[in-house]
Amino acid sequence: MIYVKVHKTEKGDVIAMCDEDLLGKVLRDGKAEVDLKTYSDFYRGDLMSPKQAELGLDLASMYSANVVGKESVKVMVAKGVVGEGQVRKISKVPFVQLYTLI
Repeated sequence: MIYVKVHKTEKGDVIAMCDEDLLGKVLRDGKAEVDLKTYSDFYRGDLMSPKQAELGLDLASMYSANVVGKESVKVMVAKGVVGEGQVRKISKVPFVQLYTLI
C-alpha cells in the first residue's frame, strides 16, 4: 500500500508518495537523508494500492513530486513520468524527486 497526498499550491500540485512501511523512518546514506518521520504529515494522505494510485493520480497539474519506496516509484515509472535510469537509492530504498522548470 502507498500513501498519496496532493498539496495544492499556486504553481501547481506537489505530489507526495511513500510506501506504507517506510512512513516514520529516517533513511540515511552518508550525508544524504530522507526523513519520513519528522515529515510524515507531508506524505500521509490517502492509503491506496499501487494500481489505485496509478489510475487515480492526475499529473496534468503536477509542479513537483517527492516519491519514496519501491511501490511508489513503480507507479511513477508506469505513468511514464520517470525512467528507471533516473531513480536514485538511499539506504537501498528507491526514491525520486521531480520538479517542473518554468
